[in-house]
Amino acid sequence: MKSLECDRKINIMEVCGTHTMAILRSGIKDTLPKNINLISGPGCPVCVTPQGYIDAAIELSKRDDVIIATFGDMISVPATESSLNIQRALGKDIRVIYSPLEALKIAEKNLNKEVVFLGIGFETTAPLIALAIEKSRIRGIKNFSVFTSLKTMPEILRVLLKGEDIKIDGIICPGHVSTIIGEKEFKFLGDEFHKPAVIAGFGSRDVIAGIYILSDMIRRNKSDLKNIYSQYVRYDGNENAKALIYKVFEKTEGLWRGIGKVEGSGLSIKKEYEEYDAIKKFKIEISKEEHVRECICGEILKGYKKPKDCNFFGTICTPHNPIGVCMVSREGSCKIYYEYSRN
Repeated sequence: MKSLECDRKINIMEVCGTHTMAILRSGIKDTLPKNINLISGPGCPVCVTPQGYIDAAIELSKRDDVIIATFGDMISVPATESSLNIQRALGKDIRVIYSPLEALKIAEKNLNKEVVFLGIGFETTAPLIALAIEKSRIRGIKNFSVFTSLKTMPEILRVLLKGEDIKIDGIICPGHVSTIIGEKEFKFLGDEFHKPAVIAGFGSRDVIAGIYILSDMIRRNKSDLKNIYSQYVRYDGNENAKALIYKVFEKTEGLWRGIGKVEGSGLSIKKEYEEYDAIKKFKIEISKEEHVRECICGEILKGYKKPKDCNFFGTICTPHNPIGVCMVSREGSCKIYYEYSRN
């Protein structure tokens, strides 16, 4: 890939965990010129969910009148003292589902219990969670609620680009998020921060094309936004999905693992739908985040360090025995590096 070279070291951040997987699995990282450094960003929804949220979910699961419904990746996330997987082994009613709509069916079959769905994710999953809440209202389901920890992408990119610990020269935008919010929501990368950006698909050719385009723009000192995923990403995004999101949710302060509070980066349930808000229904309080000593998941999520910089990586921290959350999710950087990295 000689044609990718430029006269200095450049840092390109791929925000989405699925892009990280494509890069490592296909060997792209090993074939790039030495001056191109790829950095994994905070694009794993499970990984950025704060420790206090996990602890609160575990406490909620201990109630005899509650059924926890969750996506599978959340089951093995280590909390301060336990995990949902351990609680399930102890007999708590915790069910893995593939769609929030499945939680509604569970609620209709268990009217004597409250079904709480753990609503984590980015703009990609927010429309379906909003749909589940809307359908609950239409059907008159009263024993269903959502414990939300939804995040939005543009705001966290602003925080990373304002940081002084790492210099990001270009960004591969999160492809799945882009299909919802659209190309225009990432134009600020060039307009405000003068950083080139590419919206790319997830095939190896798509990723290589994205890196090539970014490297060329960086070399020519350009700060454009290029959409090479236009078969799925429109300029304005998916208007129906966005309308559904903001019918049920409103922007609020978001709490990110390893990063902290970011204004306007969270989605909370609107007052009109508060009967489906588990935080209000159960008066949940998120405790201060606790970190596992020497685990550097927070630094990895910000792109300051790589998985193999961690003393735990591949030794006592593996997918079968995760110490940190980045080793749990299929989109977590540590798990991806563990499974696919050659060096």
